[in-house]
Formats: sequence, C-alpha cells, structure tokens
Amino acid sequence: MTMLVEIVSGLFILLGVIALITGSLGLVKLPDLFSRTHAVGMMDTAGVGFIILGLIVYEGFTLVSVKLALVGIFLFFTSPIATHAVA
Repeated sequence: MTMLVEIVSGLFILLGVIALITGSLGLVKLPDLFSRTHAVGMMDTAGVGFIILGLIVYEGFTLVSVKLALVGIFLFFTSPIATHAVA
C-alpha cells in the first residue's frame, strides 16, 4: 500500500511540474503580454494545485494535509487575482 501511495503522489507531483514547465515555455514563446500572463496564470494555478495534491496523498490525511489543502485553496483564489493585478 505504501508503494502505491508513493507512485500516485509522485505522478501528481510530476504532473504539476510538467504544468509549471509548460507555463514557463508559454511565457517565453507567446507573442504578447496578455497571452503570456494568461498562460502563466493558468499553468501556475494548475501546477501548484497538482503538487499540493501529490503532497496531500503522500502525507496521508492528517493535520498537515489539512494545512496543505488550506494553502491550495488560498493559492487557487489569489493566483488569478495577482496575475490580473500584474497585467
């Protein structure tokens, strides 16, 4: 069971890292400011969300996972607002 938890959490973390790398490539490749901020804003939220989800699965459902979930909810609401403010 422990190996399955490690595999699932590793896949979520890998998916988050891939999303963050995709957003970084969008930042470099897209032509104008608004396209760049849209790509980074969307992929940043998705990437961090998947990484936090992977950490929650790895940690198990404890108080630490509740704190991670609260951080994820906070980032879910504030990341688009910060992206809009920067643009």
